[in-house]
Amino acid sequence: MTSLRRRLLILVTAVLLLAGLATGVVLHAAARADRANRPRSGGPAVSAGTVTLDQRGRLTFLDAAAGPHRTAVASVPATDPGGGRTASNLKCARFYAAAGTGVCLQSDPGVLRQSNRALLLDTRLRTLRAFPLAGTPSRARVSPSGHFAAWTVFVSGESYASAFFSTRTSILDTRTMRLTPSLETYSIVKDGKPYHASDVNFWGVTFARDDDTFYATLNTANSTYLVRGSLSRRTVTSLAQNVECPSLSPDGTRVAFKKRVLSGAALWHEYVLDLNTLHETPLAERHSVDDQAVWLDDHTVAYALPADGEVGGSNLWSVPADGTGAPRLLIAGAASPAPL
Repeated sequence: MTSLRRRLLILVTAVLLLAGLATGVVLHAAARADRANRPRSGGPAVSAGTVTLDQRGRLTFLDAAAGPHRTAVASVPATDPGGGRTASNLKCARFYAAAGTGVCLQSDPGVLRQSNRALLLDTRLRTLRAFPLAGTPSRARVSPSGHFAAWTVFVSGESYASAFFSTRTSILDTRTMRLTPSLETYSIVKDGKPYHASDVNFWGVTFARDDDTFYATLNTANSTYLVRGSLSRRTVTSLAQNVECPSLSPDGTRVAFKKRVLSGAALWHEYVLDLNTLHETPLAERHSVDDQAVWLDDHTVAYALPADGEVGGSNLWSVPADGTGAPRLLIAGAASPAPL
């Protein structure tokens, strides 16, 4: 009987400890959410309203300013990016849009399990289809035609700076809803030869205008490569080494990318690669950029940098794509830009 009581006491104690731990996690998350939902004095002017993806001359992004609209899809006039912003009621961890089609990656933390999903959106930000994600949202892109969407998640690890991480990149045909769950099913040609390895990872898709060609990062054997892919042939071919998170220019001739400049460290600089000559041009930004840049036009790229003194906050910056000039603040308290 004494032994039975002891076991029951241990069981009850364990249950109470687990219940207390779960309560603590919930309260901590609620406290963090409360702090994030408090607007900061001097922050950008944000008003709730309608955001659509057919508003030409607008720049959409995720609001990253402290306040109730944080992580909401928002927009500003492209000619006045520092002006007042309109925020929708849709919140995302990553976002991108083109040709009236949007993709929103969401991550809802739970006590026991995190829920991640990708939402395919119409012009009014209404969900057309939802897809479960195998991990934490990382990158999202839509083709210039709106006919294809791509997203990358971390299956393990939390960033590209982690010693060990694994990604999964999916591509969706938005017309047929046919999903390629993983680019790892594509055939790989590296250095002119067929390539097979168990450690292959892809991330950072960017689409060309022909609805067939795309570019992405291939990681294998502790090295990264820019690859050119074909959706119809389901193949990728390596083009250059030490290229991450490519972003194709509107004219299709160049790729902006982040390049690791210190081996073994989370330090990247932004470059532009000429696809015809493979000549690399370092851009004027000297901070480490851990983002997939976006071309605002054929001459300017934008990217996010952490906001000083604000946990989880970020600002959007822009810089000339030819290596001249200097970085300038584009939008304070913002991330995931997508010019309409």
